Amino acid sequence: MFDQILNLVKDHMGSNPELSSAIPAGQEDAVHQEIASHVANGLQNQASSAGGAGGLMSMLSGGIGSGSPITSAIEGGLVGSLGTKFGLPPLATGAIAAALPGLLQKFANKANDPNDSSITQDSMTSAFSGGSGGLGGMLGGMFK
Repeated sequence: MFDQILNLVKDHMGSNPELSSAIPAGQEDAVHQEIASHVANGLQNQASSAGGAGGLMSMLSGGIGSGSPITSAIEGGLVGSLGTKFGLPPLATGAIAAALPGLLQKFANKANDPNDSSITQDSMTSAFSGGSGGLGGMLGGMFK
């Protein structure tokens, strides 16, 4: 699941010149990894509190605008992290945070698309279960 989220981040950031120009040259991959990590963790936390992947999909279908619970949960930590780790100015972190609703909408669209099997409710259930095979296990090794 992390790879699918990372690919969405790269696609979303790369297709928006304003966002891609906000990232310092040479740090694109690290910034994309950081964004994907925050999105993945945020989705996992929301899935846990929403009763699983089905609840998460209901939240995503209910609207992902700026200020939505999912967007807010991801945005706060992400903005601070991008500023601290990469020295991005508030203008850049604000632009990236403003892109989160669109990124999450792309995630929801892929998950709801019956012709796209890259993100499904079953794959989300498996990834967000937190077991050793889940996203928690995969990400756990990244932060040691």
